[in-house]
Amino acid sequence: MAKDKVRYPTWNKRFTDGERKPRVAILYHYMYPDDVISAQHLDGLAVDLAAMGWEVEALSCNRGCRDESKRYCLSETYEGVHYNRIWRPRFRQATFAGRLANSLWMTVAWISLALRSSRRRPDVVVIGTDPIFAVATAIPLKLFAPKISIAHWCFDLHPEAVIASGVISSSNSAARLARKIMRAGYLRCDIIVDIGPCMRSLLRQYKHRAREAELIPWALKEPRKPAEVDADTRKELFGDAKLAVLYSGNFGEAHSFEEILAVARNLKDVPEIHFCFAVRGNKADKLKKAIGAQDRNISFAGFASIEDLEKRLGAADIHMASLRPEWSGIAVPSKFFGSLAMGRPVLFAGPRESAIGQWIEKFDIGWVVRLENSDQIAEKLRRLVDAPNTIKKLQQRSHAIYTTKFSRSSTTEGWDIELKKLLTDRVGVQ
Repeated sequence: MAKDKVRYPTWNKRFTDGERKPRVAILYHYMYPDDVISAQHLDGLAVDLAAMGWEVEALSCNRGCRDESKRYCLSETYEGVHYNRIWRPRFRQATFAGRLANSLWMTVAWISLALRSSRRRPDVVVIGTDPIFAVATAIPLKLFAPKISIAHWCFDLHPEAVIASGVISSSNSAARLARKIMRAGYLRCDIIVDIGPCMRSLLRQYKHRAREAELIPWALKEPRKPAEVDADTRKELFGDAKLAVLYSGNFGEAHSFEEILAVARNLKDVPEIHFCFAVRGNKADKLKKAIGAQDRNISFAGFASIEDLEKRLGAADIHMASLRPEWSGIAVPSKFFGSLAMGRPVLFAGPRESAIGQWIEKFDIGWVVRLENSDQIAEKLRRLVDAPNTIKKLQQRSHAIYTTKFSRSSTTEGWDIELKKLLTDRVGVQ
């Protein structure tokens, strides 16, 4: 028997006589110990796959995301995952030129996987969407190591995100070139995993031939029941309001606030309802400047640490999220899933046809607000002031939907199933 024959733990009996675990390599710009949200998702996937019997290698860069002066050791093992970090120069991730340079650097470094001996290569490579255009790594990997199966977890789309940000136009020659490169990458994938129906629709425009799956990034905090209200935190954020509405998280190019402010201003004569924004990001200052002295029912709070996040999220009755229409399918706000995990319905400023808009209406876990219906949504919130039982039922339903549809266990188990399919397909198992 060949020494490197794969053993598939807990699989069909025909696989139990091999000598090694199946290998998966996860390619993502930032991973453990970085605390950026997407890094924590990829780390969670890596840790859970290791616990399920995979030999997991994570290849991230050696620098911090928020603080680029941070450097992490180049090699370590943590919770069963082998981290082999890639040294890269300190190109500024905050600039578009820096992001492109980082992407090129990481892509070239990841090609080395294909140059390994067959005994050291991964069986499957999972490619994320940071750095931008990361899926282009699939092109040289398939060229030099065609037996490697490639899975792509698509959190956001490029160059679509760059176009939506207004950096370049859709007709720009750079955008056309980027689409050609991305299509070549998608065509080399064996499976493309999206995070919603709108994103899948955009991906299909590339006419890839990969298998499709929908697996959602989970909430970082997953209480077993709807979060309890911490009285001190609620008092600090909302005073004596009977109905507390919270926006907590990053606030950037993909987000809008006009619709939410329209709802809040419809309710400025209702002191029992208070809106609080605890945000950071490149559009946070613009949001703050839009608030005037007349907006007495709107306030701001500092950004919560991971340790205080559950108290912060649990202090509100309703959470807010937003997405500009031009970003529908390009990105899905992760705060939506965090809200449901806390057992909180969502007031969503965004298109009804977006993934979040569809989920809210399908499962009855919140409200989709646009400028044209802001007065009707305000009236619905007004009726909740003296309806605590209605609020409680909404919260319980939100938590139940999260547990069954969007939890970490359901997502990583789904990944385990999909990756096993890639390997069984490769060895010809029916």
